[in-house]
Amino acid sequence: MNKRDYVKQALRHEKTDKVPYCIELTGEASEAYGDQLMQDYYNAEVQEDYKNGRITRDQAIALSIGNYMISVPTAWWGWDYDHMPESYKNPDEAPAEMPPIVRSGDQEAFTRQAQYIQEKYGVYIGCLIYGSHWEKAYFTRGIENFLADIAGFPEFAQELLDFIIAHNMEMLQDTVKCPYYDGILLGSDWGTQNDLIMSPNAWRTMIKKGEKVQYDLIHSAGKDVMVHSCGCILRVMEDLVELGVDILNPVQPECMDLKFLKDNYGKYLTFWGGISTQGVLPFGTPAEVEAEAQRVIDLMSENGGYITCSSQGIQTDVPYENLKALIDTARKNG
Repeated sequence: MNKRDYVKQALRHEKTDKVPYCIELTGEASEAYGDQLMQDYYNAEVQEDYKNGRITRDQAIALSIGNYMISVPTAWWGWDYDHMPESYKNPDEAPAEMPPIVRSGDQEAFTRQAQYIQEKYGVYIGCLIYGSHWEKAYFTRGIENFLADIAGFPEFAQELLDFIIAHNMEMLQDTVKCPYYDGILLGSDWGTQNDLIMSPNAWRTMIKKGEKVQYDLIHSAGKDVMVHSCGCILRVMEDLVELGVDILNPVQPECMDLKFLKDNYGKYLTFWGGISTQGVLPFGTPAEVEAEAQRVIDLMSENGGYITCSSQGIQTDVPYENLKALIDTARKNG
């Protein structure tokens, strides 16, 4: 079995003799720690591919530490902030027009890269978009204003959300044609530290249907649906199961109890994350990081359904020794 096979086995909720892992770094941490990681976990083939431009620096770091999942981008779209209408700055009125957009990325190049990495290294290819419709919507107005729009200007809010979904679906039609993407991640942070950021009714009325059409398209192409949402999203967990989400990230233990998640949703969801970036990773000792990482792996990987990772991308507040303790524990189990 290669690494891709182990991820697929975990997704089938089958007990594995190796626990797959995918540890992510923020851009800042990649700059600070990447060279040292590639030295400490030196891989000659990876270095040759990086030197020759076949893989990016972040992919080289991920392959060096042994991640089972490697991220390859897709052609996508965003807002043209240079030409954002002035009306989007006015919280007292609903804008009368939709914002302008820009597209970016060379899908053919991304497809070639995904093929090369998957065939050479035997890893699971994750297309990590991190852009669904809730997050994109509040980027236009600011989060406070768009939350107010949901209550005060619901017709505009729904029109903007539908506009975003239409463009997402247009781009996803091409993304899912890439035969080398195994899973596609969409992200919107629906939770605060304590609860859902909006009422469950608002989420189900305005957000859920847009998520469903995207997930259905991804599944129709035979790919796994990966969802990123920070915070406490317990009040929509049943909805995510109903929608057929395969992988949930980042699983913050400060916000949701890991044992509760595993006991109640572990038969349906694969969890990717769970090792605290608010507690043990920045503030513990390497020995404490190792112990906590092992505890989480033992708990969450029972009968499959777990990918070892921190509960957010590693930042530079995590000492290098602690990052290395996390990676070494993941490698010991994987």
